[in-house]
Amino acid sequence: MRGRPKAKRRGLSLPTAALFLALAWLLPAAPALAVEVKRVVSPGGIEAWLVEDHSNPIIALELSFRGGAALDPTGKEGLATMVSSTIDEGAGPLDSQAFQGQLDNLSIRLSFDAGLDVFSGSLRTLSDNRETAFDMLRLALTEARFDQEPVERIRAQLLARLKSQENDADIIASRALRRLMFEDHPYARQVNGTPDSLAAIETADLRRFVAERFARENLKIGVVGDITAEDLAGLLDATFGALPAAAADGTVPEIVPRADGDVVVIDQDVPQSSVVLGHGGIKRDDPDYYAAYVVNYILGGGGFASRLYEEVRENRGLAYSVYSYLNAFDHSALVLGGVGTANARVGESIAVIREEWRRMAEQGPSAEELEAAKTFLTGSYPLRQTSSARIAGMLVGIQLEDLGIDYMDRRNGYIEAVTLDDAKRVAAALYHPDKLTIVVVGRPEGVEPTREAPGRS
Repeated sequence: MRGRPKAKRRGLSLPTAALFLALAWLLPAAPALAVEVKRVVSPGGIEAWLVEDHSNPIIALELSFRGGAALDPTGKEGLATMVSSTIDEGAGPLDSQAFQGQLDNLSIRLSFDAGLDVFSGSLRTLSDNRETAFDMLRLALTEARFDQEPVERIRAQLLARLKSQENDADIIASRALRRLMFEDHPYARQVNGTPDSLAAIETADLRRFVAERFARENLKIGVVGDITAEDLAGLLDATFGALPAAAADGTVPEIVPRADGDVVVIDQDVPQSSVVLGHGGIKRDDPDYYAAYVVNYILGGGGFASRLYEEVRENRGLAYSVYSYLNAFDHSALVLGGVGTANARVGESIAVIREEWRRMAEQGPSAEELEAAKTFLTGSYPLRQTSSARIAGMLVGIQLEDLGIDYMDRRNGYIEAVTLDDAKRVAAALYHPDKLTIVVVGRPEGVEPTREAPGRS
């Protein structure tokens, strides 16, 4: 019996990310790798994007269904996450132990994950085992058993995870910030639910989620590896053909994040405070998105090369890590930042970040900063294409954002096209230092809260 739920895929750890950035900075500007993306449409009309690679006998598949945890019913938050952790705990004729045992015996890696806007799956298999691997994916998506033992085991593990996060300052801060900015909107919910909402989820809810959310119309598939377009076409129908054509109606309303410049302090007896901050951002389909992406790299997304890193860490020694990033949802968007620093330095750290926010808005980047950022962002792009799994994930992401099948060839051109005038104009429109909502978890000095913390629901 396997100890689960499985670990969710995460971004790079700080040391790994720092090494990545340091090495990538040494690269000259380069075009993306020559990746030929084929559109494969099965006889039944199911589409996937394929990159053939016969150098190794491995196939990687990524999939996403539009519609994630933001569609969880009120009072049953965490439903999508619970489904993602249980649909491979037994399916069809195989109970949990038999299903997981077969995956292990054939070295098949199958996992699922839930985000606010999508429900995702990941499959890795040796090409010799592809029929079995794809069939096990089919079983998980269409014939999950949801037997009592694994369901209750997973529920207990999700509850234990929530318990372990109760004193995690970073998680507390991020959740509070989303509640402040999104209030009663579904984006304010916890993807992993709450103890009460997890307890309220019944087996019938799990089955209903699968029946209503998994459909061919909202499915995007990316495949990379040792398989031909002809062979993949047949497997697509065999694997996904039994899914209903359309998902049940479910809508998430558009929302402009609340940004009143509030400051919230959540008391926690720790020597270092966790600070998160943000305001409304820019959607992925906005024509100015690439200019915003470059500008954010200069402000706080560029690791060692960013203004925030230089001013907060290098020049003043206030913190080990400081950052900013763009977070685009399907129905909203944020610009976010954060820092972890000693309680005595929190007020000063926030002041410096706010000043850099203001300086970027008022002056924009310099010509030298812009060129350096463009060099990095174009030169490092091929590093994202160094594994089958990464490329398969990129194929799905490109489809979800409707960027076009030739996006990998065009992407660097969008970065190169950003002019200094574009960058300055977008920086002025994007950054609003006086509207920053700030959440501090700890016992900070030099910080005056403007309102009470939101409830931890």
